[in-house]
Parts: sequence; C-alpha cells; structure tokens
Amino acid sequence: MSNTPMAASPLTRAVLEIDEYVSGLGWDQPARLFALVDTARLRTDQPSLADRLGLPDEPDTSGLTPIEQDEVPTDQPLDEFLGTIAWPDAVVGCALAVERLMLPPSAEAQVPEGLNEARLARWVAEHPDRQEVRMTVAVLRDGARDSALRLREKDTSTEVLTGSDLVPGLAQALTATFAE
Repeated sequence: MSNTPMAASPLTRAVLEIDEYVSGLGWDQPARLFALVDTARLRTDQPSLADRLGLPDEPDTSGLTPIEQDEVPTDQPLDEFLGTIAWPDAVVGCALAVERLMLPPSAEAQVPEGLNEARLARWVAEHPDRQEVRMTVAVLRDGARDSALRLREKDTSTEVLTGSDLVPGLAQALTATFAE
C-alpha cells in the first residue's frame, strides 16, 4: 500500500490498508468486517487464493492480509452481531470499519437528560458540532490492537489518526470474538 509507512507494524499497515480501501468506496457505507490472516501462511497454504488476492510472491512476506467478510447485518445491534462470531484457527486477527457521528467532549454537558437511544441519536445528528468519523479497528488473537480514525471533513490519507487505544470499546468487542 503506497500510503502506509514501511516502518509501521504489520497490524498498523493492515489497519491503514483497510482504511484506504473503505475510503475508496466513499462515505455513508455500512460497517465492514475483515478477517486478518498471516500473509506468508496464506501464500504457502493457499497459493491460488493468494494469487487471486494479488499477494506478492515473496518468501519473506511478514504482513497481514485483510479478507472482507460477508455483510454486517444492519437489523441487529453491532455488539450483538459481534457476539455471534467465531473465527477459524487460520484467522490471526480481525478488523471492523464503521462510520459514526461523534461530538467533542465539550458537548457532553449539553446532552439533555432522559433521552432514550433513538432521541439521543437524533440529538447528536442535529448537533452543530457533530463530526462524521470512520473508525477502523483491528485486533490480533494475542491482544495486540490498532485503529485508524478518519474525519469526513479531513478526508485525506495524510489526516488519518492512528493509535492502539483510540476506540477501546470496539477493540474489546472485537477481541471477544476470539474467546473460546
């Protein structure tokens, strides 16, 4: 991937690759789920799939290959859906890209009391300081995690924020998909 720093960890490179892929699809997209597999193992175990995916035929490939999964259902809360996932052993990690509306911390004091979930969502959607954000969060079986945040108003690859603890709740939910 051209915009990914080569010095970045394989997990960070995978997160940025997914962010760039989803960014190319535009905004207002549904959530997208990805399995992360070890690229070298995929190349060895399934060379025809690796060829179809366009993976380089290099013996020292030490990265992660994201493989998009079926659509994430929209008629079920995301946390409930994630609770139904079980991964085969070949999957070393997973990632999710999802869009949300966010408010700055200063807006917290303005939230009217007693709003149910639907009214709170409407209040956030109508707030003048709301920001549309795409969050791409990835975790590995060993507990490593990384994420990328992209604001709609700063929609360029040079403005993507990365870090391991940017979306801790979503990272925890993804990590739980590997629980035995």
